Amino acid sequence: MRKTLLAVSVSALALLGACAPKAADPAPAEPTEVAAATPAEIHERLMVLDSHLDTPANLSKPDFDIMADNPSVIGEVQVDLPKMTRGGLDGGFWVIFTPQGPLTDEAYEAALQGATARQDEILAMVAAHPESFELAYTADDAERIAASGKRVVLQSIENSYPLKLDISNLQTFYDKGVRMVGLIHFRDNQFGGSATDFTSPDSKGLTDLGKELVREANRLGMVVDGSHSSDASVKDMIEISTTPVILTHTGLKSVYDHPRNISDEFLKEIAAQGGVIQINAYSGYLEQLEDTPERRAALEGLTAEFEGVDPFSADDETKARYMARMTEINEEFPPARSTFEKFMEHMLRALELVGPDHVGMGADWDGGGGVTGMEDVSFLPKVTERLLAEGYTEEDLAKIWGGNLMRVLRQAEAAKEAPDAP
Repeated sequence: MRKTLLAVSVSALALLGACAPKAADPAPAEPTEVAAATPAEIHERLMVLDSHLDTPANLSKPDFDIMADNPSVIGEVQVDLPKMTRGGLDGGFWVIFTPQGPLTDEAYEAALQGATARQDEILAMVAAHPESFELAYTADDAERIAASGKRVVLQSIENSYPLKLDISNLQTFYDKGVRMVGLIHFRDNQFGGSATDFTSPDSKGLTDLGKELVREANRLGMVVDGSHSSDASVKDMIEISTTPVILTHTGLKSVYDHPRNISDEFLKEIAAQGGVIQINAYSGYLEQLEDTPERRAALEGLTAEFEGVDPFSADDETKARYMARMTEINEEFPPARSTFEKFMEHMLRALELVGPDHVGMGADWDGGGGVTGMEDVSFLPKVTERLLAEGYTEEDLAKIWGGNLMRVLRQAEAAKEAPDAP
């Protein structure tokens, strides 16, 4: 009986429910408007790499600490962990730079020892701070490290002078992590012609040894860097290399006609073979600048003091005296500086010519780079803000800030792995 009454009750309730007036459907919710990401937010989620960090030159200085917020000195002290954090710089290629010297056995050996010591300083810095920095050997490594919150330490050579006359020395640097090699610097060397050696013709390209070095870089899976090289040398690199050639810190002649910069036509050639130009922020390569009368007089005095001496090929003692005097002059009479707007003019011109697939940034931090309005790496979000304002998308910026650099590195890695690689 209890079960029957319960069944009747349930049926009655169901009937009442069916007869009850239907409740009105709730009004549809107004669509929630998602706020657009700010330039700062976009910058923070990009992988931001610089292709030419001269910071290793500071690692042996007793008053420099990579973990501290060192006082910025434009062109000299612009990269440390706090500044990288504020600027969203995930890392890049840390440079083993050697000034050009005489082409003699003794000088070659000194250069090799110096470059080896510089590389060891990079390795020691990473080993001392494993929670903040990590060595990258591949593009995959770099992306993983950046995603982890650590700073990416890839290694490159600027000026292959320390390799002496034996390209097999490149293998030693490769084994310890070097993945990009720049053949030439401010003067011609055993590998080819420089863009700024006014004692030789502009038509001087790579020597036979330089051509062998390009092939060796391809064999090892290293990126070939043509910055500082003469146009003729870069053309030889493009012709020989099985992978794209990169210019890690260079500007445009159409903005400022300097030998270190390249023409619009040549940039298009470099892009056509998959290469990339990373825009430099070295004032003297961005625009014509006028020194103060006091600085001009000091420089004329320096020239007279070292009359007939080429400081780039002088002995170590003479070179040290020259550089010490130049430092004194720079401190007392600072050189004129270019501006953030002029730097952006070079970058925007390159983007106009070859698009975001072939442009990046290599400001020459700690090697003379930096301009008024972008004095150190903490100012990098300004570049992102400006590019967004110019209409470039986050996808474009991902290529400019690191994607293009990683693409070229991956192409070099793939060429090494290919069974028919030379």
